[in-house]
Amino acid sequence: MTQDTSFVFFGTDEFSVIVLEELKNAGYTPALVVTVPDRRQGRGMKLTPPPVKQRIMNYESPNTRAKLATGQAGIKNKIKVLQPEKLDTTFAKKLEHNSYDLFVVASYGKIIPKEILDIPRHGTLNVHPSLLPLFRGSSPIHSQILENTRMVGATIMLMDEEVDHGPILAAQELEFKIYDLRFKNLRDELAKLGGKLLAQTIPEWIQGNINPQEQDHKVATYTKQITKEDGLIDIEKESPEILYRKFRAYHTWPGIYFFQDGKRIKITDAELEDGKFIIKKVIPEGKQEMNYSDFRS
Repeated sequence: MTQDTSFVFFGTDEFSVIVLEELKNAGYTPALVVTVPDRRQGRGMKLTPPPVKQRIMNYESPNTRAKLATGQAGIKNKIKVLQPEKLDTTFAKKLEHNSYDLFVVASYGKIIPKEILDIPRHGTLNVHPSLLPLFRGSSPIHSQILENTRMVGATIMLMDEEVDHGPILAAQELEFKIYDLRFKNLRDELAKLGGKLLAQTIPEWIQGNINPQEQDHKVATYTKQITKEDGLIDIEKESPEILYRKFRAYHTWPGIYFFQDGKRIKITDAELEDGKFIIKKVIPEGKQEMNYSDFRS
């Protein structure tokens, strides 16, 4: 059993989208996608679907939608999406109505209760963007950049009720060093790696060819939830290396910033050159992006 595996995909953000794409490229299409509800975002507070739902909508091209309208395309061309507010017993019963082989989780963003993890015949697999048991928790990619980790990779594990705690089915290290990579670049590389590794792992796991390996919990490390305040830097006291790591780790969100004359100055472009942290572009509070040299003049 390979591409015929019936599975549910739990995911939300851009990391999830790339994992889903890698599965699709390998011939795996989920029977169902579970993601978070649409949220109001931006200045206009427009109701916006999460990235995974947007990608599913893009799968249904105008040509495919036209075929569906005329009855020329089967329902298999559509992927059903569920967006529960709560993963409660009522939702669990919806999933139990179908006989799924597997659940797959990639950056879903919510804790999934054990009663749901145990529904499919072969359990629930998770794609985690670190080499577990290192960097468990919500911000493994940020943390690996901040700590300048030398060994970076992705892990496929069998989920249990504890966070990033379950036995490991597969793990693979990135083949290149991450120095200079910003958050988005490293996220995308780890998602591609994790997605490919997952596609290789699914058939082996279904066929019973993998013996899960318990994590060494004694050496586990943990990451914290990133907040907007984490982006505040001290240019005078923090070393150039630390400033550059923070710039790369927080580049997508929350960004790094400092205050000058009571105004917030966000750094949008910077480099580490000859051991010096070189600021190239900033957005001063209430103004447009500009060269740092112009800001200082």
